[in-house]
Amino acid sequence: MPLSSRLELPYLEPAQAQKHVTHNEALRKLDMLVQLSVQGFNENTPPALPVTGQVFALGTAPTGDWAGQADMLALREDTGWTFSAPQPGWSATLAGSAEQRIWDGTAWRIVAGQSQNLDGLGVNTSSDATNRLAVSAPATLLTHEGADHRLILNKAGAGNTASVLFQSGWSGHAEMGLAGSTGFSVKVSPNGTTWTQALTIDPATGNVAAPAGLTVSGKTAYHRGNLLGGVAQTGGQPTGAVIERGQNANGAYVRFADGTQICSKNFALFGQDINVAYGSFGQYRSANLMAGQATLPAEFAGVAATDVAYTLMAYISNYSVGMLIGGSGDINNFPSTLYVVSPIALTERTIHVRCLAVGRWF
Repeated sequence: MPLSSRLELPYLEPAQAQKHVTHNEALRKLDMLVQLSVQGFNENTPPALPVTGQVFALGTAPTGDWAGQADMLALREDTGWTFSAPQPGWSATLAGSAEQRIWDGTAWRIVAGQSQNLDGLGVNTSSDATNRLAVSAPATLLTHEGADHRLILNKAGAGNTASVLFQSGWSGHAEMGLAGSTGFSVKVSPNGTTWTQALTIDPATGNVAAPAGLTVSGKTAYHRGNLLGGVAQTGGQPTGAVIERGQNANGAYVRFADGTQICSKNFALFGQDINVAYGSFGQYRSANLMAGQATLPAEFAGVAATDVAYTLMAYISNYSVGMLIGGSGDINNFPSTLYVVSPIALTERTIHVRCLAVGRWF
């Protein structure tokens, strides 16, 4: 049966029988295609209760009664569905709206000038499937309509991202927004691959955190999070925390960022005898109280004992009379000798020793 070149309408042939069948087929196609109005574009699932006369523009993966009819126009008739292939340039209107589309051979495209449900919009550039709105211009202006104006970024869930990304040469270097949580954050990158969280704000408390550290005029800002810790210095300038405290088997120490260091050691000796004759006045002394106790918990800077100030104190439990005799220390040790002296001999006594050294760690 010969067909027309554009709408593929059947021609009547000479001496053809059943001419009304051919004529009615042509009318059916004209009824569908003239002033074409469809119930939906890119449809893949037939309606449960189709209405005679309705037309659907099918998508790429139709199912059910439409299976195998990708991109076709489906017309519902009394006896079932009939299909026609759209031709490039054909236009169709979405029923019940002003939306109009044109078939370009692969898809139904919204007619230029319409602004609702656009697949994409490019201003001085091209949009794509990810960047549905693309603008190439020296500036983009969004202004008020008499009062407020808000730019709203909405994400699907708490674990998704709603942010503004700043790029240079198409490589990201800064991003701010809700990145993977509901807390506002700012992160930066030197290369668009490795990112550092620079600032976070807790949405529940409003507390601001700077996980990577904080500086004021190029200098480290101190706070409860970094006031205490390991002190350090470079070229005589502090580079670590303000105060460092530590202890070990040799005692305890405190270091300050200005270089000051204080070492201390407290211990008790039990069952001590003060009965070794000492001096010319009939006095008695103990054994050396610092035997095995002289090592400092932290080393001082300097080269001589005069670089460190030492204070040693000892007292005998339940005894109020006595004196101390001690030696000198160095940058690594408390004084190595210390005796308590008593005017009378004593046995089996407890002696408490307090040692303090002050100097510099750099």
